[in-house]
Amino acid sequence: MPDGPGAGRTPEVAGTSAGRPLLSLALAAMLEDLRAHSGAVYLLRHSEPVLEMAVMAGMPRAFAAPWERVGVHAPIPVADAVRERRLVWVSGEEEMARRYPRISVVLPYPFALAAAPVATADTVFGAVFVTWPGVHPPELSDPERERLTAGCERLALRLARAAEENLTLLPEADLLAAPVSGVAGTLGSVEAARMVARLPYGLVSLDLHGRVGFVNAAAAELLGRPAAELLGTQPWVSVPWLNDPVYEDRYRAALISQQVASFVALRPPGEWLSFRLYPSTTGLSVRITRARAVAEITREAPQPAPGPGPSRLVTISQVLSLAGALTEAVGVHDVVQMVADEVSPAVGSQALVILGSQGGRLHVLGHRGYPDPHVVERFNGLPLSERTPGTHVLSSGVPAFFETQEQLERLYPSRQRTPDGYAAWAFLPLIASGRPVGTCVLAYAEPRVFPADERAVLTSLGGLIAQALERALLYDAKHRLAQGLQESLLPHSLASLPGIEAAARYLPATQGMEIGGDFYDLVPTGPRAAAVIGDVQGHNVTAAALMGQIRTGVRAYTTVGQPPEEVMSSTNRLLIDLGAELFASCLYLRLDPARGRAVMARAGHPPPLLRRPDGRVRVLDLAGGPLLGIDASATYPTTEVSLTPGSVLALYTDGLVESPGVDIEDSLVDLGALLGEVGGRPLEELADELVRHSAAARKRMDDVAVLLLRAHDCG
Repeated sequence: MPDGPGAGRTPEVAGTSAGRPLLSLALAAMLEDLRAHSGAVYLLRHSEPVLEMAVMAGMPRAFAAPWERVGVHAPIPVADAVRERRLVWVSGEEEMARRYPRISVVLPYPFALAAAPVATADTVFGAVFVTWPGVHPPELSDPERERLTAGCERLALRLARAAEENLTLLPEADLLAAPVSGVAGTLGSVEAARMVARLPYGLVSLDLHGRVGFVNAAAAELLGRPAAELLGTQPWVSVPWLNDPVYEDRYRAALISQQVASFVALRPPGEWLSFRLYPSTTGLSVRITRARAVAEITREAPQPAPGPGPSRLVTISQVLSLAGALTEAVGVHDVVQMVADEVSPAVGSQALVILGSQGGRLHVLGHRGYPDPHVVERFNGLPLSERTPGTHVLSSGVPAFFETQEQLERLYPSRQRTPDGYAAWAFLPLIASGRPVGTCVLAYAEPRVFPADERAVLTSLGGLIAQALERALLYDAKHRLAQGLQESLLPHSLASLPGIEAAARYLPATQGMEIGGDFYDLVPTGPRAAAVIGDVQGHNVTAAALMGQIRTGVRAYTTVGQPPEEVMSSTNRLLIDLGAELFASCLYLRLDPARGRAVMARAGHPPPLLRRPDGRVRVLDLAGGPLLGIDASATYPTTEVSLTPGSVLALYTDGLVESPGVDIEDSLVDLGALLGEVGGRPLEELADELVRHSAAARKRMDDVAVLLLRAHDCG
């Protein structure tokens, strides 16, 4: 994509209004053309890598509340469509749970979804998503794909034309069916209304927002409220014993999946009612009857909430989505990025800082959105005794909200000397396990009022961030310990050997503590030298410690002059005597560059590759014995190999070539072809190339060690 996701933005300059509701008309046309039942248009912000929902159709906007404003790097279909400039298809509930678990947690219903970018050749304006009921075929048909793509392209051209003509896009209303206003309008005739009124079971009509547009006498009696008090309200708000998210969830499930849903509810003191919801693209028809098999109703059904209250749909959805996002954070850097990508867009902030403390001083753990990072970093190392909002919130655990710059500077005059360019701030204490672990600062570009409910939500989000940050700080501490241990066990530099140039790489696995048992070493022994590479089972401290003992043993046996086969046998007995119950593979070489020879012994290790000076590469078929640590009486025969000047030996552990679903023979062929192609480069560059182009090394399910040796003319 020529200019990246942020290249094009919705025109926001002052100018003539675009007139007709451009986005709504385009979206309505796409839904009709595709026979989809809901959808939305997202537009990129003018100055931020953020997608904002501009208009929605077919569903209440509250259903998509967690994703009304999202970063372009968020793991959701519209963001993927923008970043990758491609159509994204999600066939149903199972695929949604696998690819986009955060959406699945909030909307665990059967529906299909497609998202496509709204872009011209050089500008990305945003994206569109549309949904179908769960009965849609598992594949998006070619005509549907073409219609969606064509609709997005037409919309992009109209947006480009509006930008060229300096037209302003005015806010547009969402496309929802109008609420039912009367019985005759709903049923078509007064006589039909009389018929419904005489039915022995209850009938209720709900619009897409869940508001009652019609209720017959039987339904009013069963619900225990006069019809006049029910009209225009949501049942889970106006009927106290229906005020439970479980019942509200059934309404959402029916609308999103366009499939019949049902539930039973207990009307106090002991009457069970059955509700059956019949959805359409304009709303829901609800049939209410007395449940027949009352004795079979489980006692674990939801209990009524005490008294009426507001709908919790948006709050629950927001919290579920953001909690799911933060559980994916591993280190502190991940937490900062997750808050930037998920929390900041959701609450409308433009910048953030995560603060922590160590040794009685403030530390900036990460920040985003500040054009001049020095404005934030100057607070790094500030004593906690200094009077600043960051230190006060960190030490007191009480959130602070500043709606204007004047309000902040009145309480903290020192801020007048260090403006950060923003106009409102929320300082949230990050408290986990009863103790403060940091402060999250959310900054807003414009002055902002923080009403009580918003302050409560932000404070709750602070609790989620705190738990993620506590885990991340612990992980980073363990990671630093693991890295230090690994570095202490591997050679800090390779010994200089006569007639041999060497280069090595070590990459830890991307899972776990990033510490393992892969090792390599070069041991100078006079005119000759030794090289070793090996892999101890496991990715933990035990494997790393055992690796260090094996490496030390190999060095000792080499130094006293044992031949290769005895070095391997002695190391095997050492491993068994240590009683670690772990095995190790190993490849040991005695190098004699003056004679152009190398003697090798192998213990269950992947075979090395030899590149001749003419560029030909072959896999060395070496004699060998079993893995170290299995049989104390095992022997390890040797193989002598010609090592002419200009030859390159590539030694590696299996992490370089083994990957799930890939045949190791194919991996070796690919590695050999690459070595033949780029083997003439400087050895350090060659080591980087081998690791960079290995699919297994990129996924890094296992540690990777590579040791390259190039023979030179000793004369």
